Amino acid sequence: MKSKVSLFQLFAVFAKIGAFTIGGGYAMIPIIQREMSRRGWIPDDELPDIVALSQSAPGVMAVNISIFAGYRLRGVPGSIAATLGTVMPSFVIILAIAMFFSAFKDNPFVERAFKGIRPVVISLIAVPMINMARKSCTTWWKWLIAIASLLLVAFLNVSPIYILLVVIVLGFSTTYFSQRWKS
Repeated sequence: MKSKVSLFQLFAVFAKIGAFTIGGGYAMIPIIQREMSRRGWIPDDELPDIVALSQSAPGVMAVNISIFAGYRLRGVPGSIAATLGTVMPSFVIILAIAMFFSAFKDNPFVERAFKGIRPVVISLIAVPMINMARKSCTTWWKWLIAIASLLLVAFLNVSPIYILLVVIVLGFSTTYFSQRWKS
């Protein structure tokens, strides 16, 4: 079901998101969620699916989220508009920084500003992840999988690909055996 959102509206909203998001894809999630639900474009319960698809697709997460959300709203033209909106502000900003950064890179104020931004970026990434965990982890075993995955990736450097493969096999196996026992 495609929405009646204009391509310009889609471009403008994602350009605003792209312009004011520092830290990339994960930092965009709360802003995208707020913008999409405030406008009634995408329900809150669909965003975790879009994020999951974006994470599993190759490429930059911010662009992938834009592609999937734009496609959900307006098909291929929506994907293009949302992606251009997301990328355009960063491209212009990075181009401007590249042109002038060499003159300011050793400036202590610039160094302190970048160091000050880091904790904000961490919180922008952590808050949507916690909110998604609260909504998605509705049983004790889902919490167990989420926490075990976090620990394996963060502290034991296990590849998320292996974790996804194991969880997929477990999901298919439990579904298969539960269906087999019912019949």
